[in-house]
Amino acid sequence: MTTQPTSPSEAAALSLSMAVVEASPGPLLLLDGDLQVVAVSGSFLDAFGIDADTARGRPLASLGGGEWASPKLRSLLQATRSGAATIAAYEMDLERSGQPARQLVIHAQRLDYLDLENVRLLVAIADVTDARADEAARALAMRENLVLLQEVRHRVANSLQIIASVLLQNARKSGSTETRGHLKDAHHRVMSIAALERLLAGSGEDRVELHAYFTELCGSIAASMIADPDLLSLVVEGGRGVVDSRVSVSLGLIVTELVINALKHAFPDNHRGKIVVACDFRGANWTLTVTDDGVGLPTDPALVRTGLGTSIVQALAQQLQATVEITSANPGVCVSIDHTHIALVDSAPAPPSLTGRAAQSK
Repeated sequence: MTTQPTSPSEAAALSLSMAVVEASPGPLLLLDGDLQVVAVSGSFLDAFGIDADTARGRPLASLGGGEWASPKLRSLLQATRSGAATIAAYEMDLERSGQPARQLVIHAQRLDYLDLENVRLLVAIADVTDARADEAARALAMRENLVLLQEVRHRVANSLQIIASVLLQNARKSGSTETRGHLKDAHHRVMSIAALERLLAGSGEDRVELHAYFTELCGSIAASMIADPDLLSLVVEGGRGVVDSRVSVSLGLIVTELVINALKHAFPDNHRGKIVVACDFRGANWTLTVTDDGVGLPTDPALVRTGLGTSIVQALAQQLQATVEITSANPGVCVSIDHTHIALVDSAPAPPSLTGRAAQSK
């Protein structure tokens, strides 16, 4: 049984507590030590269809049609009453006859105040049914959109493959050596994007693991441009990192340009050699390198001139806020694309300058 307050001040405190609970905009209950309702908010009554006159002074378990008579809820409230626990976020399904189940999150806390002989529990109820339904609907929509995106990417990859094939056929038919070279370069650039779209379609994500991407990309380039794999090899090292698909597009095109450039100029007269594509990650920073062991940089400055490939690499590196550095690999050449993220730097880096063999026209 509940003991009544023993002093006017305690009675006033209880009266104020009841008034606060009853005026609460959210479902709120004030229970005594026997888990009987001392006060109840109007929002609780409205939300769960309970008559105010039959709620006060009754056990919580008897409210409504008995749907609050949960053994686990009672056990948790008893533990809270004894001070052994506090209900932070107990989830339960409220089953009512003829009505859909509601998903509730319940918080309960024992109140410590002057009337120590009378235990009071404050119980707050949040109905999260609609919110959970919205979350489920959003999750379903995301899954459906992901399936649709994968299908679109698969179709884009197929379309790019067809375009690349047409470019290669036209290159073979062309009587102009220069035109044939440009068409083959365009073919490789389209193939670099097609390889990425196939990778994205298979992963189901918008993130790309670079080693797998570069391996597929370089395999495609090698198959079409390296006549004798025993004489000339193209390998991928490192790159065990993941980047956004937007970044991977630019990196893939940079690799395509630099590898083609090396294949064209680093190994004249069937020179034996190797090209290595590598990417090293340092947190948010990374360095992409394309290194060959070919003939190296030209000694005659007259041979250095700007071409389409140079312009593409410059534009893509600037877009990634990266710098380009050309160094001698002794033998050969190493081209490094370095991205270093520095906080609070607003100015974009100056356009990278390509010099030496890597700047020769394609």
